[in-house]
Amino acid sequence: MRFRDYIALGWDQLRRRKVVTLLCVMGIAIGSASIVVALAFGESISHYSTKQMSYYLKTDEITIMNQNGGSADGSNGELNEFGLTKQKLNMIKELPHVKSAASFADVGSMPFIVDDTKTGMVSIVATELSTLPDFGHEFQQGVPIDQDNVIVLSYTATVGLRDWQTSLTDGGRRQQSQLEQDIIQGREKAPIVPYPLYRKQIRLQKTINLPDGTVKTLEFPVRVVAIGKREEGMSDRGVFFSQKQAYISPGLAQQIRDAEAAVTGKNQRTGNAENQFDTVQVKIDNAANVEKTDKLIQSLKLRTSNNLSRQESMSKEFAIVRIIFGGAGLFILFVASISIVVAMTMSTHQRRRQIGIMKVLGANLKQIRNMFVVESALLGVMGGLAGILFAYWVIWGINVILVQTNPAGSAEAEIMFISLWILPLGMFFAIMTGVMSGIFPAIKASRTDALTAIKRE
Repeated sequence: MRFRDYIALGWDQLRRRKVVTLLCVMGIAIGSASIVVALAFGESISHYSTKQMSYYLKTDEITIMNQNGGSADGSNGELNEFGLTKQKLNMIKELPHVKSAASFADVGSMPFIVDDTKTGMVSIVATELSTLPDFGHEFQQGVPIDQDNVIVLSYTATVGLRDWQTSLTDGGRRQQSQLEQDIIQGREKAPIVPYPLYRKQIRLQKTINLPDGTVKTLEFPVRVVAIGKREEGMSDRGVFFSQKQAYISPGLAQQIRDAEAAVTGKNQRTGNAENQFDTVQVKIDNAANVEKTDKLIQSLKLRTSNNLSRQESMSKEFAIVRIIFGGAGLFILFVASISIVVAMTMSTHQRRRQIGIMKVLGANLKQIRNMFVVESALLGVMGGLAGILFAYWVIWGINVILVQTNPAGSAEAEIMFISLWILPLGMFFAIMTGVMSGIFPAIKASRTDALTAIKRE
């Protein structure tokens, strides 16, 4: 018989036994859907976690620490070959796979005044402002530009501003402290209405205690050119109490140092402002190129760090998760195969007369076995197709639940997906389950004695 004849015979038998066929197909469908969903779970969790690791752990970034505590100049005034310099930074920017590189220097916390009525406090970092978007900073207003008279604020820096005159009095400070305690204890809601600072001029203040006991306040007027986005999922309380971050140019940071040195008479940081920074962040085009680029940077006599080791550790853990999910799916498929063996064995018993007649008419053992195996394979194909459709429905339902329960928005909630490579694998296991489940009934059918079967009927 030709293969087409086997398929025709098998399909005819499946149509005759609709109930048994439906039950077998449902068993394989559930098993193959379990395989597909399990592999999709592992793949989706791995993909989503890798994406989150890349965002939070910055696995595609390299941090370079200054070995002189933040200055590229040695204590004796001579350039230290192990320190961070503008020349080395320019060399790093020219390395292969480097997307961006920027220096960062901590300027400290400074209060500011806006509109002569409101005051706030920000922690200031000096960096090349135009590089902030390269390192994951997003802005809801404005765009950072490299100028010395501008400032970039985080969203949290626009929240929690106080009345300037009231904050100078003891009563005002007590009132602010009491408000913070009420928010911590849950008696009050955190006020999170942002103050409109975009494109406004604010005055940074630097208070210096002089040796003679007097106090001098320096002011540095700057214009707000960009305000960062609020982090998704951050609570109102988190916004109110989180760090108020601000970014200025290295040139403005040097102006602040020079002004402070002129008042105190101390030379705090000598040298070119372009060489005075604490760390350098390097963005790599792909995490796979981090290790190679890290070695090139170390050849410049610089100390580096990255999160590759943590990523590798977590990747091994995700591989274990995939194995567990896949094993669970295989177990369910194995349970489903038992029902097929039982159904096909019962079918063999019911079809003894048919088998006996086929043998009398000249059918050999191989043809009898092939007929049952093809019939089982057809069950596997139908069960596999039904299982794939069922798996898509399950994944869709999970995503709907995530969308409804995730306050951050539907785009971030749809993390479950089925990769294309999973589909043929699911079909393969479904067909193999059908074929393997049909081998025993096929062997039993081929051993049926023709004359005995016909006489019993």
